[in-house]
Amino acid sequence: MDETMKQFQQGLVEVETEAEHLLLARHQLVETDRLRNGNREALTALRRRARTTKTSVPSPFESIMREIGGPQSRPLVKEVCATCGNHDSHEHTWMMFPGTDVFARIPFHAAHTILETDQDRLDFEAKKLQSFVKDKSLLISEKGALSDKISPGLVSSLVTLTDNRK
Repeated sequence: MDETMKQFQQGLVEVETEAEHLLLARHQLVETDRLRNGNREALTALRRRARTTKTSVPSPFESIMREIGGPQSRPLVKEVCATCGNHDSHEHTWMMFPGTDVFARIPFHAAHTILETDQDRLDFEAKKLQSFVKDKSLLISEKGALSDKISPGLVSSLVTLTDNRK
């Protein structure tokens, strides 16, 4: 085999390896999104049960200022949970732990705290995977594997787009 064919074969192997990594990352991104949606639905159900929304619970400062006029002594800072609100946070609720088939009866506040922490972790993982997919797509495009369908300049401009946070 001459040198040109060996280089061509090596290039194809590299592109195929990168494409496999890209497909695996996309599959993992779909699974992460599925888990995120399940967590989001569970958090919404807990908020409905507590009859709160993300914006309906007053801040701790607003709660303190509303109660200042009373004659009895109150704590200096009153902690108000954004999900629990005035709901009894010690009331027990059933929860199935992620990745298991075990149901446990745990306090309401602990349940939504676990779900919110898991949701933050899944959001971070999804953003990391999206960035990885963008990088792999750009790398494959630069190697010329997509040049017959999409120009490398177009893929580069799409991959380098950034979302501005509000």
